[in-house]
Amino acid sequence: MDGDYQLHLNTFGQLVFTNADGAEHVNIEAVRAFPITAATESIALLAQDGHELAWIPNLDSLAEPLRAIVMNKLAISGFMPEILRVKSVSSFSTPSTWQVETDHGDTHLILKTEEDIRLLAAPTLLIVDSRGIQFLIRDPQALDANSRKILDRFL
Repeated sequence: MDGDYQLHLNTFGQLVFTNADGAEHVNIEAVRAFPITAATESIALLAQDGHELAWIPNLDSLAEPLRAIVMNKLAISGFMPEILRVKSVSSFSTPSTWQVETDHGDTHLILKTEEDIRLLAAPTLLIVDSRGIQFLIRDPQALDANSRKILDRFL
């Protein structure tokens, strides 16, 4: 951190940013510029109105207590379960309900259209379900054969 500001959590668990002039911004957000390809780099600290207050080039530049606070806030705001296995789908046409195993347990998602499966930085896929939850598949080729077969029908 460049020393021009301070960060701490208030009693409500909100991230508080204090600039060099002593002005406080309460309940700021930490946002990754590249959440999948560079999760610990290029972090913006944003005021509630969306204005950038500070830029963190790399989380490793923060002292440990602050790094833990920012990483916790990023984990909460950047919840993105990773699909480990596609168990079944209700239909090979959309909309369809998918039963999946994720790194956070078993769940289901509703795929509205095939366009809700997006290729990010190859080979990573992002699936956005009908509720707006984003699911990640880091490498489709690393999935089991049945999961790959199901996924291929939608790509």
